[in-house]
Amino acid sequence: MTAQAVETEDLATVIGLEVHVQLETDTKIFCSCSTDVGDDEPNTHTCPVCLGLPGALPVLNEGAVEAAVKVGKAIDATIPEETTFHRKNYYYPDLPKNFQITQYGAPICQEGELEFSVEGERRAVDVRRAHLEEDPGSLQHKGGSIDTADYTLVDYNRAGTPLMEIVTKPDFRAPSEVRAFLAKLTEVLEYLGIFDATRDGSLRVDANLSIVDGSEVAEDGAVDRDVLEDANRTEVKNISSHKGAEKALAYEETRQKNAIQRGRVVEQETRHWDESKGVTLSMRSKEEEKDYRYFREADLPVLRVSDWKERIDIPELPDARRERFRTEYGLDDESADKLTSTKEVADFFEDVAEQFDPGLAATWVADELLGELNYRDMQIADVSGRFDEIERLVELVATDEITTKNARETVLREMLDDGDSPDDIVEREGLGKTSGDEIQSAVVEAIDENPDAVEDYHDGEGGAINFLVGQVMQKTGGSADPGDVNQLLRDELEG
Repeated sequence: MTAQAVETEDLATVIGLEVHVQLETDTKIFCSCSTDVGDDEPNTHTCPVCLGLPGALPVLNEGAVEAAVKVGKAIDATIPEETTFHRKNYYYPDLPKNFQITQYGAPICQEGELEFSVEGERRAVDVRRAHLEEDPGSLQHKGGSIDTADYTLVDYNRAGTPLMEIVTKPDFRAPSEVRAFLAKLTEVLEYLGIFDATRDGSLRVDANLSIVDGSEVAEDGAVDRDVLEDANRTEVKNISSHKGAEKALAYEETRQKNAIQRGRVVEQETRHWDESKGVTLSMRSKEEEKDYRYFREADLPVLRVSDWKERIDIPELPDARRERFRTEYGLDDESADKLTSTKEVADFFEDVAEQFDPGLAATWVADELLGELNYRDMQIADVSGRFDEIERLVELVATDEITTKNARETVLREMLDDGDSPDDIVEREGLGKTSGDEIQSAVVEAIDENPDAVEDYHDGEGGAINFLVGQVMQKTGGSADPGDVNQLLRDELEG
């Protein structure tokens, strides 16, 4: 990019991603150390292999390879006849052997595609490659952030955790597209059963962003490779969430456009995303491929697993399940989207729909349960051990034992507040439905005690009937169905 002032509306943003996904395996990728470190003491899940001690030899984890093949199937990628591992040489303090075992010229997944929706439109992003590698350890900055800390500690518990690095082509044209893509990618990985988004550091994003002249972008969004090579790009690191990716790239997009508008050159560099300050900070000049001095990992043989793509099954993926929910259960788009947001939600909905009317099941899972959990900043996983109690609550509504209002406003909320069962709450609060005779008596009493409201009703004032319904509900302690009460009142008033 030449150093001349340019109007920002004449500029276009080009973004490519490198998404590092922690695969859910019991042990690390090249040794038998457990990946379930939790809050364990630092440096307690290590061995000579993941510490890179002299003479220690790696042995490839078959579970990590199976997970990679599942990703390949999900994005319709090519799995070559032979794939190999290389050493990527660079110095990081949390990589004790000073090289990372990764895949270079022959990754396990090549040329795939992932579709997603953004602002109501379907988009497809090409995945150039997805390859296996080992994770470094983790750094703990004490007394400040990466640039202000008093000192830094190194924990090697994470070193050797299996990673899959998913590299896209520079197909993104806005930070909002990146956020939508990451949400869809996470959704697919969770459906595959190889990824746990709740694990700290389970997804980390490096994003490359360039600014080019808007006239260089074709109608289909393509940008010529020569144009991209001429445009200095920055790599933004330390992004750990979908929202964080959008914020970091929006900041970096604005920073670069402002620099170009002022006639400054955008330096090719690696920048750190400081989430607490909402800014990117310069870390170092951007490495090039040659700087890593790749060479074959002699301690690992050639990997031949192309036939695994036919042998390994993957579950129904989100888009397919969403469409089936629409056709099989007659759900609208919004409900189908909510009910397939995670595999656990979708599985629970289908369990409820097998027992009760699908419409009622959809209402209680998609609207009542998910709505209440969202209000409390909770996830479906937080109540997965209580699915039988939630099904019992739906049963109480379906069999007309309690009103929908009481189930929603009292029982569900107290279940989440206190951990009590729905039956205990119904008994304690006296929420069992009032009998027909009791409701009829309450209707007659409400009419006798409120002659002004009765007169207003006969004069055509719509609010009068609502007032009388409220009086009956008060007399029955909220245990009558408002719809039934409304009809009984009208019958009595018109009789």
